[in-house]
Amino acid sequence: MEPIKDWNFFLQNSRRDFDATLHQKFPTNISVKDFEFRRTLGTGSFGRVKLVKWLKNDKYYAMKILEKGKVVKARQLEHTLNEKKILQSIKFPFIVHMEFGFMNNDYVFFVMPFVCGGELFSHIRRFGKFEESQTKFYAGQAILALEYLHYLDIVYRDLKPENILITENGYLKLTDLGFCKRISGRTWTLCGTPEYLAPEVILSKGYGKSVDWWSMGVLIFEMSSGRAPFTASDPMKIYEKIVAGKYKMESYFSPDLRDLLRHLLQTDLTRRFGNLKKGVNDIKEHRFFQTLDWIGLVNQKIAAPFIPRIKGEGDPGNFEVYPEEPIKESPVEQYPKEFSEF
Repeated sequence: MEPIKDWNFFLQNSRRDFDATLHQKFPTNISVKDFEFRRTLGTGSFGRVKLVKWLKNDKYYAMKILEKGKVVKARQLEHTLNEKKILQSIKFPFIVHMEFGFMNNDYVFFVMPFVCGGELFSHIRRFGKFEESQTKFYAGQAILALEYLHYLDIVYRDLKPENILITENGYLKLTDLGFCKRISGRTWTLCGTPEYLAPEVILSKGYGKSVDWWSMGVLIFEMSSGRAPFTASDPMKIYEKIVAGKYKMESYFSPDLRDLLRHLLQTDLTRRFGNLKKGVNDIKEHRFFQTLDWIGLVNQKIAAPFIPRIKGEGDPGNFEVYPEEPIKESPVEQYPKEFSEF
């Protein structure tokens, strides 16, 4: 990717590039026989992500494998089609993209670059918490990624440490775009992770891009303290705390961090940063980010505070170990009508 010199010019061109590739269909000349399957990197309700080697070029990729039957029965077909369209059209350094995809009778396969540093969640747990300078480095990238998505009218809706990967050079990539949706106004779908849901989602009021800035506040809080601000054993108790905006700052938070969090974890949408007249610039120009070089950051010119340990190409050592499941192949194509748009 060419270095970004003018941020606004980059965003304007991004919309054109995104729209140009949005409706491409999967190629028909690729199959599972073209890959060597390695370890599972993660699992979800409808499938899993596996480390694979493409035999055509001997390169390693992360392959998201979604079982058609589970997607349809869980009424996640629209989400899956949205994810496919967005993954194939995204071109941003801090968001994963799809190199290509294909289907067989039972599954949909998204083939993406292998991000070898593991989940941000694992590194927060290992360090306990991040220093504020480190939080600033990671939060800055997530903010730019959300600004890029929002410029394309996409709301992310699932920002959390488990959905952020660390690259080999210590930078970030947002992953798992299954809840992404392109909207022009408001949407009402209840989706996301309980601890990260914005009040307006819980209250079914209809919501827009403001939910991502609330989640950004939760993420910054968790990176800085090692815990989420709203926790309880019962999800309903979590929701009550979120709607009331009840959380306790850590005593060691700096005044600038405290002020930023108050403006992001703001239940009043007319006062939440990211949702006001200046948009994301209220966040980027806040005192907490005063020393951050945003253009240097997006061009990855700033030294990362942490470089993950990687033994070599295709090393899955930064990911947890999961039980493996075989990939089945039915003789008859499953749900051909439902997946015709892929």
